[in-house]
Amino acid sequence: MYGFSYPWLLLLLPLPIALRYLLPLYHESPPAIRLPWFQRIAELLGADPDKEAVVREPGWGVRLVHWLAWLCIVLALARPQFFEPPIERVVPTRDILLVVDLSGSMETADFTNQQGVTVERLTAVKEVLDDFLTRRKGDRVGLIVFGNAPFVQVPFTQDLEACRLLLEETAPRMAGPKTAFGDAIGLGITLFERSEVEDRVMIALTDGNDTGSKVPPGEAAKIARDNDIIIHVVGVGDPAAVGEEKLDEEALQTVASTTSGTYYFAGDSERLQEIYAELDKMSSREIETESYRPRIDLYYLPLAFFVVLSMLFYGIRFFAMGSGRERGGEHG
Repeated sequence: MYGFSYPWLLLLLPLPIALRYLLPLYHESPPAIRLPWFQRIAELLGADPDKEAVVREPGWGVRLVHWLAWLCIVLALARPQFFEPPIERVVPTRDILLVVDLSGSMETADFTNQQGVTVERLTAVKEVLDDFLTRRKGDRVGLIVFGNAPFVQVPFTQDLEACRLLLEETAPRMAGPKTAFGDAIGLGITLFERSEVEDRVMIALTDGNDTGSKVPPGEAAKIARDNDIIIHVVGVGDPAAVGEEKLDEEALQTVASTTSGTYYFAGDSERLQEIYAELDKMSSREIETESYRPRIDLYYLPLAFFVVLSMLFYGIRFFAMGSGRERGGEHG
């Protein structure tokens, strides 16, 4: 598709015609020698000289060249452009931060996947999160993993494929055997500080109680609430276990309720799948897009035509005048 950046400049096309009829003719009085016998000579020659000189109108060829030149100049000023097909970009409307526990207990094989195979807890989590991420178009997703300390595995990005690949590379104990859940929430709050969207959601998954945080999970949740961050917590551990392996459901429920989130307990892969389906429905939103049409300037085309036309016209006139002088010299 073609168009002009300044189409109103095309109104200048009839300007030469308007100037021709609106402006007075140019008069010039050059110095001359008065001859007393000029009138007598004119009578003898049968001529009737005018008092003013007559300006000879240019031929149609010259007029055509002048009009084409003016047309090229006006077209170049109007800035012709070619509009390429529109490019659409999905605008992030929500930031989702996944917080995944990589403590030693996540290698416990007590989950059955959709194929009926018993797998580790982390493997089951990966399978469910992989499906969850495929439906996150329009969101920015980040990933934090934690053990003895939290680490940013993936900063907020719309590259969901990269997030899925980096999630797949995680393994139990790669961040240490303990569970620093409170510190993981604190690191997540730091990531959200650079977020410009209003909808901020953190989905935390853990299978044990906090054993290594400098900031208790409850206090970290209060800070998250003050920063308008909602935390949904999914527990995948064993509430009947003892010691560090016990799932502290009371603490996890406190974290979720403090931030207006929800606590879920997933005892198997099927329930885990249902939980993330519920989270997907709960966090539904409209996708916003931005459309942009790249433009290619074409003003140089009429300018190039103007230059070529001028060179050809004046080149032909120059050679024509040269040939006429040579012929006049031969006759002389």
